[in-house]
Amino acid sequence: QVQLIESGGGLVQAGDSLRLSCAASGRTFTNYHMGWFRQAPGKEREFVGGVSRSGGIAKYADSVKGRFTISRDDAKNTVYLQMNSLKPDDTAVYYCAATTIGVFLNPMLYNYWGQGTQVTVSS
Repeated sequence: QVQLIESGGGLVQAGDSLRLSCAASGRTFTNYHMGWFRQAPGKEREFVGGVSRSGGIAKYADSVKGRFTISRDDAKNTVYLQMNSLKPDDTAVYYCAATTIGVFLNPMLYNYWGQGTQVTVSS
């Protein structure tokens, strides 16, 4: 089992930045590829970005490319999502997830999920 706890969400204005953190405990963190997803009210959960277990590969959704950056600190068992130039459309609950398979866009391929953290961007 892997336990994931997200933090760092909040209410910000358009153009502001936030950094989300996801702290992992349980199994060996470096065994897992990590992903960030988000879900807005009435919408399906969507892939935001992911980083491979080596940290060498990062993927992003087109909607956040150039604004969001994923990184991981294996010494702290933590993955981060740096979000810059936030837009109202970025408003959602953000989840981190872990998988041993790879960095995939499909949430069904992730085994472990955090409880989510709310990000609200006002215009």
